[in-house]
Amino acid sequence: MTDTTGLDLAWWITAIDLPALGGLFWLILKVRKDADAALERARAGIDATSVQMREALAAYKLEVAKTYASLGTLREVEQRLTDHLLRIEAKLDGARAAATRATATRATGGAA
Repeated sequence: MTDTTGLDLAWWITAIDLPALGGLFWLILKVRKDADAALERARAGIDATSVQMREALAAYKLEVAKTYASLGTLREVEQRLTDHLLRIEAKLDGARAAATRATATRATGGAA
């Protein structure tokens, strides 16, 4: 009776379990290989998307810097330049008046 049980167990392991385990092992390797390939494709896609997102963000920052951020600053700079030009004009007018007086004094002989 023990010989029959031992034979049945050996037959069961040889005929059923080993091919089933071999098939499971092959299936695990195939799934792992497919998962690694999918992971690499996903990683490459994420890298490409990341580069595109960085470029888009840089372009957006540049657009914001050109349009929105500079409007208030542009007005302030324009006012400062206008004030500065008015001061220069006043100095030039003063220098022109002094030069005119000096010329008139020389023309009249110093009796002004």
